[in-house]
Amino acid sequence: MSSATTSTQTADLPIITAPGSWDTILTSDARAALEQILPGYLTPRRWFGSKARTILAVRLVEAIPMELGVYLTLINVFFTAGEPETYVLPLAFAVGEQAENLRSERPNAVVAILRAAGEDGVLYDAVWNKEFDTLLLDAFAERRVWSGEKGDVAASSTIAFPWLRGDPREPLTPHVLGVEQSNTNVRYGKRLLLKLFRRLETGANPDQEIGSFLTEKAAFSHVPPVAGALEYRRKGPEAGEPISLALLQGFVPNQGDAWRYTLDSLQEYFERSSAHYAPPSWVTDLPQEPLLSLAEAPMPAQAAETIGPYLDSARLLGRRTAELHLALASQPQDPVFGLELFSPAYREHLQRDMHKLTGTVFQHLRHHLDELPAAAQDPAQQVLALEERIVSDFDALLESDITALRERIHGDYHLGQVLYTGDDFMIIDFEGEPARPLSERRQKGSPLQDVAGMLRSFHYAAYAAYFYVVDRPDRSPRAATDLEAWARYWHLWVSVAYLQTYLEVAGDAPFMPAKREELKGVLDAYLLSKAVYELGYELNNRPHWVAIPLQGILQTAQAVQ
Repeated sequence: MSSATTSTQTADLPIITAPGSWDTILTSDARAALEQILPGYLTPRRWFGSKARTILAVRLVEAIPMELGVYLTLINVFFTAGEPETYVLPLAFAVGEQAENLRSERPNAVVAILRAAGEDGVLYDAVWNKEFDTLLLDAFAERRVWSGEKGDVAASSTIAFPWLRGDPREPLTPHVLGVEQSNTNVRYGKRLLLKLFRRLETGANPDQEIGSFLTEKAAFSHVPPVAGALEYRRKGPEAGEPISLALLQGFVPNQGDAWRYTLDSLQEYFERSSAHYAPPSWVTDLPQEPLLSLAEAPMPAQAAETIGPYLDSARLLGRRTAELHLALASQPQDPVFGLELFSPAYREHLQRDMHKLTGTVFQHLRHHLDELPAAAQDPAQQVLALEERIVSDFDALLESDITALRERIHGDYHLGQVLYTGDDFMIIDFEGEPARPLSERRQKGSPLQDVAGMLRSFHYAAYAAYFYVVDRPDRSPRAATDLEAWARYWHLWVSVAYLQTYLEVAGDAPFMPAKREELKGVLDAYLLSKAVYELGYELNNRPHWVAIPLQGILQTAQAVQ
């Protein structure tokens, strides 16, 4: 059997010729051509996380045959620098009308033109095959196992699967959701959602691990219940932990995420506020006390009157956040979800992480200082002058003993990770920060890290809405200044309402610091760390938004004093 060959590209698609049936391109002596063209397919995909890195080589390490002529492939991607990454890509072959439809309607799914056994067709991502998606759904019910050369793919289901699936005689039409990030999502009717994890790491994905715990052990009702999981299990004595491939969850009817709901509420708030010629003094002269001190005092009557219903939404979100953390701490003897001390080793880990982050981000800020918008120049200089003090403050916060215990947390908590149902919130996506290794994302930490993430998200929402309004050509400089005062006012009192309710509901839970100064110190540390992280992100992606994290750093640094 001759090796497969690659010819020149036609219509922007590479052409591969298989030596026999189409799946011979997946065998050990014929896969070189496929490996050669895969970088060109992977790089534009939204779920491919290392677009900034240079691919050195791609190796297909496993091709597991499934029904319907689909192979689940595992692909190792090697780079010129840094560690390799592994991705999952289900592959199938289509000919005739199906191939033409894929090329015209789903071009992003087509990997290559494939000539096999005298017939031309396309090699494509089988997640776009509705029959294959239905096969996966049935596999969870049957706990199906497919065997590969180096490992098996196994489907499992939870106690929630039967009622989430409903009557098995009722067909659930699969629909691939168009919005992709690090995963690919398939909705089954209005009952279930399959999340295919594209980038793989050894060990349970936190979304699967935490979701299953909250479904089966904690019975927390404000997350999508987990119905099943798809895992890759290596064979042999060095098998190690399974690798999470996909997660099946209950579908949550919603009106979008809390980010969109918040921006809509802010738009209405700005429209009401702009009726004033100028903001009154109680808007422009905001209290200078630390956020925690404001959360310990009654809310000003003007805040409820001015901000309106969203203030109650912030309180509800604070309640749901605290209830989530209480649920995650509800099984203290659980080997995976038990509580742990804030050990010296963990505090040293946080210090090293913050030192590295601050050094990298501040060096980047200095290098790009002249490129920043004029309005960001002064706060950028102020922040740069604080670098040594920021590191010193962070170290001081972590040098003393912390009485609070650590637990599993969300790890990447913000308004985009919450669904708005119309009258409540559902918390989603427990994978943690995707840029961090899986081992770090499964670590226990302080729930105040999640709280800080949401507080920073309120800041972002206020200014995202503000930028949208002031960028309109009919907006005068005076009106822009007035509107920013209203944005600051909204951000402050929404943050206070959220934090007040969180602290009330969390109470004296073991993950809460027992002393007020300890509580303030830990919260300030996470707020500062998050703002520095955001500064690095905006420098790389949205320099015109860099003023938001700069303000966050200055405000938090002032509060630490």
